[in-house]
Amino acid sequence: MRKDYKGNFPKVALENIIDIEKVVSIHYFEYAKDFVFQGEKHDFWEFLYVDKGQAEVMADTDGYKLEEGDIIFHKPNEFHSVWANGKIAPNLIVMSFVCNSSAMEFFEGKILRIETNHEKNILANIIRERLNTFNTPLYQAISNESIKDEHLIGSQQLIRLYLELFLITLIRNNTSIQNQDRISPITRQRVEDDLLNRIIAYMKKNIDKSLVVDDFCYEFAISRTQLKTIFKEKLDTSIMQYFRHLKMTRAKDLIREERYNFSEISEILGFSSVNYFSQSFKKIVGMNPSQYAASVKSKINL
Repeated sequence: MRKDYKGNFPKVALENIIDIEKVVSIHYFEYAKDFVFQGEKHDFWEFLYVDKGQAEVMADTDGYKLEEGDIIFHKPNEFHSVWANGKIAPNLIVMSFVCNSSAMEFFEGKILRIETNHEKNILANIIRERLNTFNTPLYQAISNESIKDEHLIGSQQLIRLYLELFLITLIRNNTSIQNQDRISPITRQRVEDDLLNRIIAYMKKNIDKSLVVDDFCYEFAISRTQLKTIFKEKLDTSIMQYFRHLKMTRAKDLIREERYNFSEISEILGFSSVNYFSQSFKKIVGMNPSQYAASVKSKINL
C-alpha cells in the first residue's frame, strides 16, 4: 500500500449512485385470474415484476400488457393500477421504496425485461431477507412493528444492498422494451370505464355533499386533467356538471315527494343557500323549483 512521505494513506470516497433511504413494501403475490387492484398513487417509487403469467397495468393514462419477465417502474405520484386478464393467474413481485438519487431517472416510463438468472437471484435474495427481517407474510404490509425481535444480523442492511444492486444491474443491462409494443388501448378503456362507474357511484353516495374537483382527485388518486378527459370523452360533459345534474335529478324526486320545503331540499343536497339551489335548478331543469312543483302537481291532477 502506497503512502506519501508523511506516512499518510490515501482514502478514496466511493460514488454512490443509488441510495435507498427507506423500504415501504416487499410483496410476492399469487393472485387469482380475476384479480383487480383499483389503483393508487404515492410519493415514492414502486416496481412490479411479473414472475408468472400476465398482468395488465395502468400508468397514469397509458395501459400496458405485461408478459412473464417484464418489470414496470412507477415514479413518485404516478397513478397506477393492476389486474389479471381473467385467463391466467399471475404471480407478481411488488416493491416500493424511497430513493431520491438522480440515477432513478433512468426508470421513468420504462418497461424492462428480466432475462438473466443473476437478476432473478437478486430478487430472490431480497425476498429471502424480507422473510428473515419481518414476521408478516409476503402478501401483508411491513412496518417497524413487524420487525422480528430476533432477526438475522444484517438482514435489514442486506435488503437495502440487494435492492441497490438490483437497480444498478438493471441500469447496466438496459434491457428496455419499446413501451409502444406493450400499450393496450383495451386496457385503458377498461380501466377508464371502471373508474367512471366508481366515480358516479361515489357521487350518488355523497349526493348530499358539496364536493369539488379536488375531492374526486384525492378520493380516486387521479389528476384533474385525467378527470376532465374521461368525462369529456365518455359523457361529453364536465365532472362537476355531471354531479350537478345528479343533484337536480334527486331534487326533482324530493320535490315530487312533497315531504320537504325548498330550503330543506337545498340543505339535504349540500347547497350553501336556497337561492343558489334555485339558480342551479333553473339552469339545469329550465324552470325554478316552484314552477317545477306546480307543473308536477298539474300533471298529477289530470
